[in-house]
Amino acid sequence: MIDVDNILFASEMLGAVRGVDPQTGFHWDDTKRYVDALDLADEDRRKVVELDARRVYPRLDARLAAIGKPVMV
Repeated sequence: MIDVDNILFASEMLGAVRGVDPQTGFHWDDTKRYVDALDLADEDRRKVVELDARRVYPRLDARLAAIGKPVMV
């Protein structure tokens, strides 16, 4: 439906919501598990959780590179 080049994963800061879902046992703010559960190739998963955001937000990419976290190809 939507190409992985057009998806940005976003979430609140881990720990921002302190509760646990009593039905699943997962923390309410553990949303990355939904991305982890998808049947995606490693490179596509990396696009969703990092590379697309770095492309869309070049200042973020520059800041990450400046602190020693360059895009690993």
